[in-house]
Amino acid sequence: MPTFRGQSGRPSDSEHTKRYNKRIVLALLSVYLIWGSTYLAVRIAVESMPPLLMTSSRLFIAGLLLFIILLIRSHARPSRRQWLSALIVGGLMLGGGAGFTAFAEQWVESGLAAVLIATVPLWATLMAGVWEQWPSRIEWFGLILGLAGVIMLNTENNLQANPLGAIALLIAPITWALGSVLSRRLDLAKGPMAIASEMLAGSVVLLLLAALSGERINTMPTTASIAAWFYLTLFGSLIGFSSYMYLLQTTPITLATSYAYVNPVIAVLLGVFLADESMSWSGVLAMGIILAAVIIMTFTQRTTHPSPTIDLTTEKR
Repeated sequence: MPTFRGQSGRPSDSEHTKRYNKRIVLALLSVYLIWGSTYLAVRIAVESMPPLLMTSSRLFIAGLLLFIILLIRSHARPSRRQWLSALIVGGLMLGGGAGFTAFAEQWVESGLAAVLIATVPLWATLMAGVWEQWPSRIEWFGLILGLAGVIMLNTENNLQANPLGAIALLIAPITWALGSVLSRRLDLAKGPMAIASEMLAGSVVLLLLAALSGERINTMPTTASIAAWFYLTLFGSLIGFSSYMYLLQTTPITLATSYAYVNPVIAVLLGVFLADESMSWSGVLAMGIILAAVIIMTFTQRTTHPSPTIDLTTEKR
């Protein structure tokens, strides 16, 4: 039976559903394409900008803008304890994860970086066993398969020629995974305020790391690097995170986190076609093995250890 627009002028159920589905599609495209393209953007940015300072500044600006917007919308400020938790989680996930990734991309191609970062679910599963439940047999199979893919990928010439970059890309997913696991156990701010506080805290950690490593901006960055920085700040941080949070609220968790399988493919394709990057057939095989392991781990976890419902609407007004 067809539905009609009522006298109040409200849209019909079918019109509401269409708009709802369009928003989901747009959010998915944002997470797939924007987050998949950030690896190439990082590589362009670090061509003339120090990696840790670059990452610190863009996270600080994005976090500050989001923080101000949330305050205007009457979201509660984080408590001292929540700021400390944000420092730990943001320091690990953004300081270690994003920072070491940008550091590595001074030498390592963006596509390879994206594939190695895709191993985060493998490390997170292993670390979660310390506090929660050890992996099942199928999960152990996924872990071993994923680590085999990482070992195979590290035989790529680009990684062998840049051992410092390879080490940084091994550390980055481990720190991101540890931060992810701790975020479930620490007292963080509610809803999007958690992301804002983590970005601000992570930017401080990165600034300290940049100072300790002696990073300085000695010359004016190129136009391409500045454009990449703006893209990472506006699209990678603000729009990307906002789209991801919308998906968490409105779609099944399996769909919301499907970016983990898509981003490496997008990053590799963009690197090949836009930045003259290359990957051998063994590298392509390694990428397939890692992504297969991530899919096995993800869907096995959701079958044997269902995740609690994620509620991002409990923010105090």
